[in-house]
Amino acid sequence: MKNGKIRSILEQLSSGDINTDAAESLVESYYFGDLGFANVDHHRSRRQGFPEVIFGQNKTTEQTVRIAEEILRHESIVLATRLSVETLDAMSVRFPEGDRNDAARTFVVGMPEPDRDGTHGTILVVSAGTSDLPVSEEAAVTARAMKNEVETLYDVGVAGIHRLLARRDLIESASCIVVVAGMEGALPSVVGGLVNVPVIACPTSVGYGASLNGLAALFGMLNSCASGVTVVNIDNGFGAGYAASLINRVRSRTE
Repeated sequence: MKNGKIRSILEQLSSGDINTDAAESLVESYYFGDLGFANVDHHRSRRQGFPEVIFGQNKTTEQTVRIAEEILRHESIVLATRLSVETLDAMSVRFPEGDRNDAARTFVVGMPEPDRDGTHGTILVVSAGTSDLPVSEEAAVTARAMKNEVETLYDVGVAGIHRLLARRDLIESASCIVVVAGMEGALPSVVGGLVNVPVIACPTSVGYGASLNGLAALFGMLNSCASGVTVVNIDNGFGAGYAASLINRVRSRTE
């Protein structure tokens, strides 16, 4: 909800331009929008610093587009994740100025420029393999949508650890690192042992049968011996990118 809306309503009520019932209706509409199939939270950006994000999985194309339109009535940005190709196509038509990422299955309207005021560091998204790229890209898009400078380092898993070590300069310059890996999920422990910044581990469902659709990577990351490694859910690139942004924001306040 944009600043000054409640004050404006109170001023209209005080001046007699609207009655109590009208004021109540306006206040409710600024806190959430009832679309029948969804109650869109317009107050989330005031509470959490970023508007409600559309999780597109199992939503129809029409529902996703309508929710995006409702969010944009009050906000300058909307982020939608887990979109089908059909919904990505529809969003591209409805919002031609938007940023579409087919690998990540995301769509952003109003993608901002990163904060470059000297107080925000860089978030680095690292993936073990190219097969982990969809989840890695979801993390990167999310962090960028939240005004972070984002760098990526893909396909540097432990099967060829020299690829990771060759980029120590990039790794050590980051203020927060998201590490995405499937299979046995070993990469976050290696990265966590190299840096003095928070590492967010994101397991993926990539792997052969005994990977158990990501459970092996999840358990490996949860049992990491590297200090400072925290773990999000399987394939949750959005959650990893969002958490990295919050960490980056807090660090910028204290530095």
